[in-house]
Amino acid sequence: MRAALWLIGLFAVAVAAALFAGSNQGSVTLHWPPYRIDFSLNMVVVLLLLAFVLVYGALRGVSAMFELPRQAKRWRIQQKERAMHGAALDAVTQLQAGRFVRARKAALSALAQEQALQDSGAAIPNGLQLRVLGHVLAAESSHALQDQAQRDQHWELAMQEAATP
Repeated sequence: MRAALWLIGLFAVAVAAALFAGSNQGSVTLHWPPYRIDFSLNMVVVLLLLAFVLVYGALRGVSAMFELPRQAKRWRIQQKERAMHGAALDAVTQLQAGRFVRARKAALSALAQEQALQDSGAAIPNGLQLRVLGHVLAAESSHALQDQAQRDQHWELAMQEAATP
């Protein structure tokens, strides 16, 4: 239905343009001493529309060019965030598979990536939950490896992070 309405609208615009342009005897005269230039009204309308489209396209291009650094920064932050979530998921997977050294390494990697994002001023909304999860995963992996010092350290850090609002 929408396509039919667009088609009818397109036909209406074509009919209106044909009626206006077909019997238009108007002209525009440009006096530029020592010259006199005559244009048909149809050509002036087409040139004005073309000028509008060109200026609009140029302004959009300039706007897009000035937007590129912001988009590049956002893209880099998203890539770092994806890598961080991937490391956290890898830590959970390795922990469930019984590969505790790899699980602790992946959890520490996720924590380091989150800290790097936070230090760069691009803190993510769920950063606190990810830090707590990373410390808990590192504590569980250390517990399975019978490394009580690392386990207690990560457990305390997880409790401190969870207590902060």
